[in-house]
Amino acid sequence: MKGVAACGLALLALLAPTVVRSETTQDRVRRLAAAVSSGMSATQVLTEWCARLGLADPPVIRAVLEPSSPKAAGDVTRRLLAAAPTERVRYRRVRLVCGTHVLSEAENWYLPSRLTPDMNRRLDGTDTPFGVVVAPLSFHRQTQAVQFLSGAVGVMRVRALLISGAGAPFSLVVETYGRDLIAVTPPGR
Repeated sequence: MKGVAACGLALLALLAPTVVRSETTQDRVRRLAAAVSSGMSATQVLTEWCARLGLADPPVIRAVLEPSSPKAAGDVTRRLLAAAPTERVRYRRVRLVCGTHVLSEAENWYLPSRLTPDMNRRLDGTDTPFGVVVAPLSFHRQTQAVQFLSGAVGVMRVRALLISGAGAPFSLVVETYGRDLIAVTPPGR
């Protein structure tokens, strides 16, 4: 497992926002898409980008809960999660921020029964990102779709399934990544 983690960090370092003068906005978005689709935690990717871009010191990602009406999990979501017909699916909507920068907005449908009681408490009562809370599940991401966006909404939207190390899906996320991830040039560049 340590080898996998080291390999993942090496890949992340290659994909992180190393800015060169000839790099275009489109290049940065593609690099962000590759990093987010690599199978690692989105929180890990965002932490690395926040650090490289100098958005905050220290580069800590916080999940700011968005007050919203719960969105019921549709049939496709329940099927992807392999949820039993009566199994509860929770909905959580957050903005992931680093310092004063909103890096992404995420909608998350998850199965609380596949998390520990402590994980559920942390999701309900702290600003710890989902990926950090569920890290003990040794999960990986399976990207379902990537959509490149234009305009003020963001630069891309990703839909991904989170699958535990034991092979059980437990969360479906839809993440919209913001312009701050590609618009800021790191200091000294």
